[in-house]
Amino acid sequence: MNKINIGCILILMVISSCKDKVEKGNVEEPSPKMDQVTFTTDKNNQKVNVLIDGNLFTSYVYDGKTPKPVLYPVITKSGKKITRGFPIEPVEGERVDHPHHVGIWFNYGDVNGLDFWNNSYAIKEEDKHKYGTINHRQIVETDAEKGILVTKASWDTSDNKNLLEETTEFAFSQNGDTRKIIRTTTLKALEDVSFKDNKEGMIAIRVTRGLELPSDRPDIFMDANGIPTEVKVLNNEGVNGNYLTSEGKTGEEAWGTRAKWTTLYGKIADEPVSVTIMDHPGNVGYPTYWHARGYGLFAANPLGQEVFSEGKEKLNFTLEKGESVTFRYTILVHNGEQLTEDSLNGYFSDFSKS
Repeated sequence: MNKINIGCILILMVISSCKDKVEKGNVEEPSPKMDQVTFTTDKNNQKVNVLIDGNLFTSYVYDGKTPKPVLYPVITKSGKKITRGFPIEPVEGERVDHPHHVGIWFNYGDVNGLDFWNNSYAIKEEDKHKYGTINHRQIVETDAEKGILVTKASWDTSDNKNLLEETTEFAFSQNGDTRKIIRTTTLKALEDVSFKDNKEGMIAIRVTRGLELPSDRPDIFMDANGIPTEVKVLNNEGVNGNYLTSEGKTGEEAWGTRAKWTTLYGKIADEPVSVTIMDHPGNVGYPTYWHARGYGLFAANPLGQEVFSEGKEKLNFTLEKGESVTFRYTILVHNGEQLTEDSLNGYFSDFSKS
């Protein structure tokens, strides 16, 4: 057999082999990219779902049922929901206070004298003029490759006068058992705007019952029939949350202190979980004060200095018409072995350089 025939036979054998693999479905496809972020838009329910590896992390919800856009729910990689369900999805055994505490949100308690923080469906019609609303305006961009969602909103009076134009970039990612949100919000003043020192602010999350700090104070909880009920003796089974700040403050002592970051950690269904908020050195009022309550409100407030310092400091931040200010925060949502202080300081170091 000559060399040409041998070569032809070899080529035919290779082609035949490849054909068999195609026909048998054995063609090797590239492995799916791990930690891949995808976005799905649900126009009917007015939200954008954020998925990582096909599993829900959170949703950007702008349905107007809360007077600001929120991220809800917030779920660990292992599937643990760390946000309180009320008022969107009331859960038996959870507190039903503060209906304006929904998911993760960003707003403030005194903007030109209007309360954006406490606004909710519970406000009486005759009092609505005292409150402001953050109205979603536009989904500007979704970039799955970079995990980025960009939105626009406006901070408005009750008679629809625009005070601030908000542009927010959310960067979502996952590394190992840690999911991350970097929120960059720019506020542009459409008229002269004052942020009078106020304890109600600014970036916040309201967590599920298990991440609260144990307490013996009576409160109102949702019962098995979906009815808010006063509970005089609390059942703290499974309630094991605790705060730790970058400055070493723990528990209730975290409230009203300054720190670069604060973490709230505990267990849900026997699995260690935590949520951490990190301030950025470029933010106004850095390092921020912490409005971190034992009942599950976890917030960073850089603008309430007079309140938290008991009058020793005062900021009363202002923007003139046309001026802008940017706030950047990282939120870590973790499950599994607890993140160490060294690890958290490492995350903070990387964030602070960005």
